[in-house]
Amino acid sequence: MSDSQNLRQAALNYHEFPRPGKLEIRATKPMANGRDLARAYSPGVAEACTEIKADAANAARYTSRGNLVAVVSNGSAVLGLGNIGALASKPVMEGKAVLFKNFAGIDCFDIEVNESDPEKLADIVCSLEPTFGAINLEDIKAPDCFIVEKICRERMGIPVFHDDQHGTAIVVGAAAKNALHVAGKSFEEIKIVSTGGGAAGIACLNMLVKLGVKRENIWLCDIHGLVYEGREEDMNPQKAAFAQASDLRTLDEVMDGADLFLGLSGPNVLQPEMVEKMAERPIIFALANPTPEIMPDQARKVAPDAIIATGRSDFPNQVNNVLCFPFIFRGALDAGATEINDAMQIACVDGIAELARATTSAEAAAAYKGEQLNFGADYLIPKPFDPRLVAVVSSAVAKAAMESGVATRAIEDIEAYKQRLNQTVFKSALLMRPVFEAARAAARRIVFAEGEDERVLRAAQAILEETTETPILIGRPEVIERRCEKLGLDVRPGRDFQLVNPENDPRYYDYWNSYHKVMQRRGVTPDLAKAIMRTNTTAIGAIMVHRGEADSLLCGTFGEYRWHMNYVQQVLGGNSYSPHGALSMMILEDGPLFIADTHVRIEPTPEQIAETVIGAARHVRRFGIEPKIALCSQSQFGNIACDTGSRLRDALEILDDKRRDFSYEGEMNIDTALDPDLRARIFPNSRLEGAANVLIFAHADAASGVRNILKMRAGGLEVGPILMGMGNRAHIVSPSITARGLLNMAAIAGTPVAHYG
Repeated sequence: MSDSQNLRQAALNYHEFPRPGKLEIRATKPMANGRDLARAYSPGVAEACTEIKADAANAARYTSRGNLVAVVSNGSAVLGLGNIGALASKPVMEGKAVLFKNFAGIDCFDIEVNESDPEKLADIVCSLEPTFGAINLEDIKAPDCFIVEKICRERMGIPVFHDDQHGTAIVVGAAAKNALHVAGKSFEEIKIVSTGGGAAGIACLNMLVKLGVKRENIWLCDIHGLVYEGREEDMNPQKAAFAQASDLRTLDEVMDGADLFLGLSGPNVLQPEMVEKMAERPIIFALANPTPEIMPDQARKVAPDAIIATGRSDFPNQVNNVLCFPFIFRGALDAGATEINDAMQIACVDGIAELARATTSAEAAAAYKGEQLNFGADYLIPKPFDPRLVAVVSSAVAKAAMESGVATRAIEDIEAYKQRLNQTVFKSALLMRPVFEAARAAARRIVFAEGEDERVLRAAQAILEETTETPILIGRPEVIERRCEKLGLDVRPGRDFQLVNPENDPRYYDYWNSYHKVMQRRGVTPDLAKAIMRTNTTAIGAIMVHRGEADSLLCGTFGEYRWHMNYVQQVLGGNSYSPHGALSMMILEDGPLFIADTHVRIEPTPEQIAETVIGAARHVRRFGIEPKIALCSQSQFGNIACDTGSRLRDALEILDDKRRDFSYEGEMNIDTALDPDLRARIFPNSRLEGAANVLIFAHADAASGVRNILKMRAGGLEVGPILMGMGNRAHIVSPSITARGLLNMAAIAGTPVAHYG
């Protein structure tokens, strides 16, 4: 089977299994009993209806309308397929709905309409206004799309946005803005030649005019050649607006001195000899799909310095509408905008362009492993999976909606709004907020043992941007310098962060002497101390904390947990410091769940279990959460005589010896811990109220297994492991940690002990 056949079958399987289609409807409220039914439907539903009748704005309070978009199409101009009809277009519209949900958290219905008359189609769309907060028109042929959008925008009080026109125009505008920046040119001076007089092409030209291009410098061609004054063949008012007073007639003739070629037409329209006629450092946007107007390699043969964008994902600079539409709708819906106007569209252009010029996010780098994501000729616009898009672009759009007077809901604090948007993509953001706030109040020094690791370098950049902490990296300067440059990071060793070079550092003598003094009665000779301080970055970092040159150590991005813990304990243990458990916060769809002890003690004694419980309660409160702790075993309140149950019962007695300021209970099964109704039936006198949010185990295998199952099969995001008992002077992460995870751990390490006991 050929590659194309394999791809075709894989795509069909994706749409068919495990259930047909790409969408489902899920309830957002419980429907488990008669009380729920009475509130959701009759008679309770009448209360919400009455409120909306009294004030239409209440629909956004009591229904999903404020977060609901319709994707409407008649299937008359489906990308790459043409006029395939409404029914055949449904997979495309379902896909658009999925993108709305995944990228911006917007609920969406796809609506395919069998109507080719644009005025009748507009009537149908207008009649949907009570259901939706906004309308996305999709894949409607030109010039019908202009008619439908114009009627709908005039008659409807909600945003109506034809994405094929304006979404493409916005992304092209952002790419053009950055391409001109790279080429050292300006909108006001460039000559543009464009092919394609359809909806997208016209919208792109209108956007470029709004950005500063002079209309007389735009030369529009279509299948019949140049659009010129007096031409009658295949004309409409939208094309006529760009007609040139010229005797030239062909694309080839008008290419002389062009700075930007904008293609939204068909394959192989632009020939290499035409590219040769363009100005120096030409910009070529060949956006036809799947075959562009000219292939990038052909263009570069005659213009090696060309800046090129396509509509394809296998070349740099893919112009993809997904960079725009989820986020412009997010901002419009949140501001209660009555339309998406020019100011909002230009704000979207600016937001996308600025994000590409910023340092690439670690998440985008992970999603596009191996690609160079440094701003320049091959990276003009951000990648769709850059999680910063929603906050940066949507907030810019919402702000523009308010400033231009089309918002019906004021967003008082744009920065707080951006934080809320970040919480939708960074699952840890809300829970980590109190930790970050505490960390910002203390300028602590965090030393990273594996300073050459890409994740550490990205975390160091984020630490400098988001905290008051000072990162210290252990690694070879030339390696770190080279990797920072390759990754497009702004930070550099020596300028932005301190560096410890294990191969050649002026403090080497002091470090090996300090290590020898700590370890001389544990079999470490001076020669061994010297060797360890040249090769063991975890030991070097621990010595820095021991000497007071750093406040906390982060290590473990590779290697085995207990290997790292051995050196941490050797150097930093004693004087009341001793590791007594590893605590992981697993962020799940319905909230956080803490698990301990996942790493430190394989089979803890009752005294050690009690110590872990007390430490877990203290650390959970760092996140602003009141701990409800369950001691978990296969035994349940004494019903099985097993080792784990016995040790947990003994730990419970130790805990009961003193009055505790947190809730705990045990021993019990995990389902009993998480289901208060089940627990009430099994053990009605339990002192634990509600679902437990901390699970403590008597064997590391159980704790680690639950942690990994939640992470791999339940989509849990881990914050941790947090090493308890070391006074926040060291934490050992797991090799699977991300750059965002390291940033979270740095914030935890950056909080003084006084903040959490």
